[in-house]
Amino acid sequence: MDILKLKPVIKDYIWGGERLRTDFGFDSEYDRLAEGWMLSCHKDGMNTIEGGDYDGFTLNQIIEKFGKESIIGKKSIAFPYFPVLVKLIDARDNLSIQVHPDNEYAQRVEGEYGKTEIWYVLDATDDAKIVYGFKNEISAEQFKDAIENNTLLEELNVVNAKKGDLFFIEAGTVHAIGKGTLIAEIQQNSNTTYRVYDYGRVGADGRPRELHIQKAIDVSVTKPPKYEIKPMGNPIDRGDYIEALLTKCDLFTVWHYDVREKVTLCADEQSFNHILVVNGCGEINGRKMKKGDSFFVPADFGEYEIKGKCEIITTNI
Repeated sequence: MDILKLKPVIKDYIWGGERLRTDFGFDSEYDRLAEGWMLSCHKDGMNTIEGGDYDGFTLNQIIEKFGKESIIGKKSIAFPYFPVLVKLIDARDNLSIQVHPDNEYAQRVEGEYGKTEIWYVLDATDDAKIVYGFKNEISAEQFKDAIENNTLLEELNVVNAKKGDLFFIEAGTVHAIGKGTLIAEIQQNSNTTYRVYDYGRVGADGRPRELHIQKAIDVSVTKPPKYEIKPMGNPIDRGDYIEALLTKCDLFTVWHYDVREKVTLCADEQSFNHILVVNGCGEINGRKMKKGDSFFVPADFGEYEIKGKCEIITTNI
């Protein structure tokens, strides 16, 4: 099977902006473009194939037709579901303060898996902030009191966000993307979110958006995060390109490549590769690609070449 181009799924949440349209060229009837789901095999948003022999097929239909191991790779047998979801996120306004459950809790309560994720900051205004865990360790009871007394913001760790930052949001970490940030998010394939605080906003129906206080208290790790706000690996200049390991864990491995001329990558039998173009343009195996494009390289495809002047983020398991 050839490399597949994926059509993004657009979400129009109330905090979204315009950059996915103006900067990435996404076409949508929505006024607000909050998220583009760039690699998704989830019931709440399924990528379709754009062009080629399987134009219009969903990614899930491709997996069902050719087999999970054939498309996702041998490591897929460790996952009872498609393992990852990749997004572009444009926050014109603050997202709600929220938390995601771990696998055990999410399976027991929500019927799906939990969510650990990373945020790679593609761009940020000078005043952009991120809520990232707590300043100091507190008890679950103190967490509850802070919510009820409207003093939660005083307990949270709020940090500046700048281009190139990497936030590892482990399940149980209270967090929020602040306004003015443009982010690439790689996460477990889950859509379970518990809102803790939402600035008193109302949804499209004119009512306050639902909060999930008790569930949030159940799953939150109420202490400072243990991860640094930077990529795992330092940039390495390879001449034709610069590579940097963003993160590697048992859920996903993510690299950033700044391609000057070309780079040769490989999808082996263990895992697919996903390519997200976050800047510039070029070619992937002779096929044109541009900023905002998303490509799925099936497992065991072998070597493929990216040429041009572009920045890409690759994900595999």
